[in-house]
Order: sequence, then structure tokens, then C-alpha cells
Amino acid sequence: MDAYTALIVDDEADIRELIEMTLLPMGVICLPAETVGEARVLLKRQPFSLCITDLRLPDGSGLEVVAHIQKHHPNLPVAVITAHGNVESAVEALKLGAFDFVSKPFELAVLRNMVSTALRLNRGLGPSRSSENRPALLGQSVVMDGVRALIAKLARSQAPIMISGESGTGKELAARLIHLSGPRADKPFVPVNCGAIPEHLMESEFFGYKKGSFTGASQDKIGLFQAASGGTLFLDEVAELPIPMQVKLLRAIQERAVRPVGAQAEISTDVRILSATHKNLAALVQEGLFRQDLFYRLNVIGLRLPSLNEHPGDIPELAAAILDRLSVQTGLPRPELAAAALAVLQDYDFPGNIRELENILERAFTLCEDRVIQAEDLLLPAGQAMLIRPPAPSVGAKATPAPTPLPPVELKTASALTMPVVDDLEGYLEDLEKAAIRQALEATRYNKTAAAEKLGITFRALRYRLKKLGLD
Repeated sequence: MDAYTALIVDDEADIRELIEMTLLPMGVICLPAETVGEARVLLKRQPFSLCITDLRLPDGSGLEVVAHIQKHHPNLPVAVITAHGNVESAVEALKLGAFDFVSKPFELAVLRNMVSTALRLNRGLGPSRSSENRPALLGQSVVMDGVRALIAKLARSQAPIMISGESGTGKELAARLIHLSGPRADKPFVPVNCGAIPEHLMESEFFGYKKGSFTGASQDKIGLFQAASGGTLFLDEVAELPIPMQVKLLRAIQERAVRPVGAQAEISTDVRILSATHKNLAALVQEGLFRQDLFYRLNVIGLRLPSLNEHPGDIPELAAAILDRLSVQTGLPRPELAAAALAVLQDYDFPGNIRELENILERAFTLCEDRVIQAEDLLLPAGQAMLIRPPAPSVGAKATPAPTPLPPVELKTASALTMPVVDDLEGYLEDLEKAAIRQALEATRYNKTAAAEKLGITFRALRYRLKKLGLD
């Protein structure tokens, strides 16, 4: 068993002895300090694997110990002991750089879990793990460099993090990277869309239930907190939680325990909570739609992901990666992106951000000819009507009298007609495609080969669009 050394800063001898008795079987040797001054002397004298400090000390505050460690020993995990229910002090410590906290009277299982996670950091699990097959936040812009640097820093902490940003900016990807770069990387990452769970099922989904607790409960079921044991629970679209569930979630986070539906006792949990929303939670708090105490508990540290129009210089790299992925998924050759098409993308506002870029390129991947994506293949709203170009003649084909050309299908954009502001751009573009395809099918009496020719796309592309849009 590896030997570790922990600095225990507390003026109560019985607390220090309890911590020492708990950590000794884990291979951790504890050295005591009763004051902030003694802690500083010991920290200067020798290295430690972790530090646990009480907040109330005879000559100052444990927050001073946290600040000192952050300044002089930034790689040393430090946890604080707080009075029961003193969430404000715990949050302040986490913001100063504390690794985690435990409340008095603390459960030994909670203490052991916290220490185990800290030791995994010192053993190098997490940030030094192989990056092979790990997702990445692409982009070489200054703003994305800053996001990656902050993620690397946040990964070492166990503080709850609120990830904000517009829809489609990659909030779940950022959460996964925080998980994979930290000491919980070898444990589960459990994402949950809070807006997708029916309200009457939320408690049983989050906390689980016991057999016979309600009609249809034929066996025990673990909840999301237990499924994420030792790892990370990612609460996506957390603003969608109804108020009654917010109360129960707050208790589960603060007590680090859940009570399955129908159970008599609570079960200790060991999870890190990451949350995300595209809404303004602070405004929802002011409107009474989100509990202030839960907001402060989840929003200990904020991570904002920039919109795509804040770093348009990264679009070429993002587009190349998306096309590479589509080529692998479809087994088709990867098309090139024409300079004009790239210029159009970099000039576009992208209300749907990277998710919209993926949608646009997937459509263009199907529509393009000769393995080159042209600007018109993108079907972006522009200052003029967009025409799907007619197919080019086959190379080497025999010259024949030109038939009477079929008129191209015109897709009018916002500039060509008066319309309200579009809230769902992806849905709007899909509606345009559906209308154009239906028009072509009706004009050719549902002859798909003729309809594809009329639309200026291949038969294979039409068949793909019919299936994707639910028109087949």
C-alpha cells in the first residue's frame, strides 16, 4: 500500500484523532496542527499528499490556510471542515480553491470518499491519463485557449460548476472533459436532461425506488445519483427542474445522501455535480422560478462557453473535423469545402452555434457534387433567393440535343418575403427542404428519379433526404 501524508489542521483533539483513525487504514499518515501558524510551518517543512482544515481556528480562519496553499502549494488538494448547514462558508472555501468540504458531524464514509478522490489526484489519475479517444474542444483562438485552460484547472477541484452558454456551444462536451481530466475519470459520467424527465417521475429517476413502493415497482431500481457513484452527475438544462424537485435536489447535494422512493433510510452518495443551462438562472431566481439557495449551491464556479460568432476563425478547423466524422460515419469520400463556401460560413451569424454548423455541413455533405461543397450547397439564409443548382453533365457523355430545362426549385429566404423572427432555424430550414421536395414530387407525379433531377441532386441524395425528413 502506498504511503501518503496528510496535514490535519484542527484545534479539537478528538476530531484530529477521529480523522487519523479513519485515514490510517487507507495508508495515510496524519500530522496535526492546531493553528494557522503551525500549519504554515509544517507546509514549509515537508511535502504533503493532502490537507484537511477546520474553518474555525484559534488564530484565524481555515480560509487563510486554503489561500496560503493555493499560493505556495497549488497542486496540494485541501479540503475544509464546516459546521453543519454552513453552506456559505463551504462555497467561499471552494471559490478560494479548496478541493472539497465535509460538514460536522461528518460520516466516515463521506470522509473516506473525499480522501480517496484527493489521493487519486496525487497518483496522477485524471489529467495525466492517455488522451487517446478523448473528445476535444477544437479551435486555436484565444477565447478557446482560455476555456481549455480553465477546464484543466476546474478538473482538479470537486466544486460544483455551472456551465453556461447558448444552445449548441458544446456544454456537455465541456462537462465530459472536466470529468475525464479529473480524479474521477475512471468512474461513471452520467448526463441527464432535466427537461426530458416527466415531473411525476423525477424523484424516482434521480433517487431510485424500492420494490413495491408504488404500482409497477416490481423490483428495486437505483437512481441517477447511485448510477454516478464515484463519478460525475451532469445536470443538463437544470433550469427546467420544477420547484418541488429543486428542494429535493438541494437536500441531496448538501447531505450527500439520497432516499429512494419507499426506503426508510438515506443512502450516502459520492458524486460531483456539474450543471448546464442556456438560460439566465440569476434572472429566473429574481422571478421566483429557481430557488436561490440551489442556484448558489450549483453556481460555485462558472464556466461560460463562447458562441461561435465570438471565434469565427476556428470555423475552418471545426468544419474539417465535422466533415472527417461524416465521412467515417457514412463510408463516403470526404468532400472539400470550396473557398467561397468557407467564406460564407465565416460570415454567417450561427444562432445555433456548433450544433447548427454540424447540421448545415451534414446537409451539404449529401447535396454536394464532385466531392466539393459549394456555397449554394449550404442552403444558408442570404441576401438573395437560394437556388439548388442543376446537375452538371457527366464527363464523357455523348452530346445530345439539349432538352427543355426544368425550372429550378427556388427556396425563398427571409429577405425574399415578410416573415416573423425565426426561433428554430434548424426546423425552419427543414421545413423549406420539405416544401421543395414535396413540390418536386408533385410536379413529377412522385417519380423520384425525375424529382431528383428537378431538384438538381442525385437520386441517392434525394432518398437520403426523404428518410431524414420523414417523407419516405
